[in-house]
Amino acid sequence: MSADACPCGRADVRGHPLAFAQCCGRFLAGEPAPDAESLMRSRYTAFVRGDEAYLRDTWHASTRPADVRAGDGTRWLGLEVRDHRVIDTGHAEVEFVARYRGAGGKGGRLHERSRFVREGGRWFYVDGDHR
Repeated sequence: MSADACPCGRADVRGHPLAFAQCCGRFLAGEPAPDAESLMRSRYTAFVRGDEAYLRDTWHASTRPADVRAGDGTRWLGLEVRDHRVIDTGHAEVEFVARYRGAGGKGGRLHERSRFVREGGRWFYVDGDHR
């Protein structure tokens, strides 16, 4: 993977990794994500980059914790999107697996089916079920 490749791992039609600026970078800079999968990928990228403001801004107010921490010593190693299901124009789910290495060096996987809602033209993370 090149140095400017987006951490979310999204690729173009030829299978080449998209650059951060062409992929999640534009969402972290303020452009609304066009769908729940793009928001989920950009939130993963925000965790990788320690962008707590973006995580807070894209977490639905009804479920957002008071403290959103992105830089707890976890090193995110990769993302696999397994499913993106559109329920209706305002609701969607994304199933993903994110690999990580914790502060103590132990590796792990976060497998979640996340729920998203669209309000005012923007997608928000609501919650998820861990698998």
